[in-house]
Parts: sequence; structure tokens; C-alpha cells
Amino acid sequence: MTALPRARAADPAAIAAQGALFVPDAALMESAPPAGRYRCRVFKLGGAGSAMRDFTAYPAFDCVIRDEGSVRSFYKETGSQRPVGLLFPDGDRTIFLGTLLLGEERAALQYGQDRDRDMAGMLERVGERRWRLVLPYPRFESLLDVIELVPAE
Repeated sequence: MTALPRARAADPAAIAAQGALFVPDAALMESAPPAGRYRCRVFKLGGAGSAMRDFTAYPAFDCVIRDEGSVRSFYKETGSQRPVGLLFPDGDRTIFLGTLLLGEERAALQYGQDRDRDMAGMLERVGERRWRLVLPYPRFESLLDVIELVPAE
């Protein structure tokens, strides 16, 4: 409720150009994406601290979703901040619980081991082959991170 208006004020054209990605009520039924490789773009909304802008869009990164039995895992493979965690089905929603890998780290911390690295959010489908992972109040840089996922071709 705070991050989106600040991002829209900072760059209204960029927000509008993403269509359903930034529309809070745009989630579609059947939210769980299939296992596979994805191109992921990170958007940071509502700068946290004086050094961050209220809207920052990053280029696409490599991500992967894997089957892990009754749940799936999400892993952002490249970039300096890489969320990694599990995706839990919850009716028409998918819940993400994970942690943040930084820099050249290779192993993720267990969820709950470091509150600064813990991440919780929701994965929603916003198009036929388009999803968003919404991560409110990440520890670093923003009030809200939105990760767009589209299947890698």
C-alpha cells in the first residue's frame, strides 16, 4: 500500500508498461508455475533509505523452479541478491518461504536462522505464461520486491 504509490510517482510510465504485474488484484487462478527454467526480472518499489530510488528495474536473470516432492523450490541463479526457497501450495495461492543469498555465497541459510535474510511472499500468476513473486519488506533497499517470472525459451 505504500510502495506502489511511491513507485508510480517516481516512474508512472514504467509502472503502466508492466500491465498486470503491478496491479494488486490481478492474480489469476491456478498460481503454481511448472518446474523449469525462467527469466526473472527484479523490480524494487519504494526505496528504503535515502540512497535508493522509489522504483528500480533490473535486467532479466536466470531462475529455476524444481519439483521437491510435495513442494517446489525457487532459486534465482545469478545476480548479487538471490532469493532461494520453497513454494508451498495454498489453495489458489502459492506461498514462498526462503532466504537471501548475497554476492558469491553458494549455500543458503536455513529459514529462521537470520532474520535479515528471511524472505516470505506470495507467488501469483498474472498472465498465461507470466508470474510474479511478491516479497514485502525485504531487508535491503526497498519496501517491496516484485520478481517477474516468464519461462525461458
